[in-house]
Amino acid sequence: MAVQKLYAGAKLRELRSRLAMTQKGFAEKLGVSLPYLNQMENNNRPVSTAVVLGLAQEFGFDVTELQSGDEARLVSDLREALADPVFTGPAPALADLRLVSANAPALARAFLDLHRGYRQTHERLASLDEALGREDARMRPSPWEEVRDFFHYCDNYIDAVDRSAERFANRYDPGDSIVVSATKVLNAAGIKVHFTPSETLRQFDPDAKRLILSSTAHPATQTFQLLLQLALITQDQLLEATLDLARFQSDEARSIAKVGLANYFAGAALMPYQAFLQAAQDTRHDLELLAARFGASLEQVAHRLSTLQRPGAKGIPFFFVRVDQAGTITKRHSATTLQFARFGGACPLWNVHQAFELPGQFLRQLAETPDGARYFCLARDVSKSGGSYDKPTRRYAIGLGCEVRHAAAIVYADHMDIGANEAYAPIGISCRICERRNCHQRSVPPLERHLRVDPNSRGLLPYQLD
Repeated sequence: MAVQKLYAGAKLRELRSRLAMTQKGFAEKLGVSLPYLNQMENNNRPVSTAVVLGLAQEFGFDVTELQSGDEARLVSDLREALADPVFTGPAPALADLRLVSANAPALARAFLDLHRGYRQTHERLASLDEALGREDARMRPSPWEEVRDFFHYCDNYIDAVDRSAERFANRYDPGDSIVVSATKVLNAAGIKVHFTPSETLRQFDPDAKRLILSSTAHPATQTFQLLLQLALITQDQLLEATLDLARFQSDEARSIAKVGLANYFAGAALMPYQAFLQAAQDTRHDLELLAARFGASLEQVAHRLSTLQRPGAKGIPFFFVRVDQAGTITKRHSATTLQFARFGGACPLWNVHQAFELPGQFLRQLAETPDGARYFCLARDVSKSGGSYDKPTRRYAIGLGCEVRHAAAIVYADHMDIGANEAYAPIGISCRICERRNCHQRSVPPLERHLRVDPNSRGLLPYQLD
């Protein structure tokens, strides 16, 4: 079997920049010539085995980071953006997109920011939004999208926050539950915790030093909200330092990201990295067993599984997604090569949509994307009660999955015929960039294909693709 060559020029340049080293000094440390290093940094040559060893020995660099999913994510995002009807010319070849993503990732992200700004301005015009008439109106990314992309390109793993949460969870009396430990910390700061019937899950009064949690919320939600507030109070310097590094473009994005980081801390404290990783491996990633062991919800467990990407101690690269009943993606994280549509809903052939039809059941699926990659997919509905009879129940479906090569480590994949080609359902990312010719659920034609329409013939679709 041929060994796949490793091109990681952008990663080498990034590491050298982080170390504040010249090309000459970096080459000497790695034991290679200056021209050879230059060629590797520009992806004219693959990274050699000697260089990989040098990175690990000289700089303690986790060499698995050389094969991160950044390039695949950028390629996927670029393809979707270029499928926008505003681009009327021929779409760039996939090889060109890969070249840009590998050699000029900053340029690729700048293009995506520009396209996102265009879309938002266009949507304001289409809906007669008055924002364009305000003095402070300007083209900038949506705060939500900016924060989503921040976590997206961090592989949904924030090392400093994750380790701080783990230290907190391991610091206190093993006989205390995480709730007791967190309450003791807050009490020591003069903050009293109260549980009262309320539609508001969490309300903190800094002047009165009083934290009110909803007594009608699920216990896992109560614990999570308690830890979230603890993070905002005790981890403020860490959260602010992380936000400084992210360099968000607006105060709104920074505020949203701060809550996101506090959420991250809460999940990591409830399910500490090493303990959770070991439990996940021991239970073969059984969500119900993990939820019971850590006092978490199924959604919290699935989300946490998608964050286990600590250098040197990585878990299975999972993707995690949550959709509402309209098919809109409300959460999406992926440590795999599988990417989700940035705009619109998920592929209708994906089993996450069927979860609403079969509540309370885990749905299993073997799926294949147009690039030939194969995945094991798990879906389950989750309901969030309003707390009383007259309050609405929020319904979502969650999806969790990984490349099929990891299926042996997943209890839900037992007894599935992963070797049978016919067992794999064809799924895609977005109809506009999906190249499948005969998909019976296609909503719009792919923009990269020419159409032929025969008025005297009708197949699955009212047109044929060249």
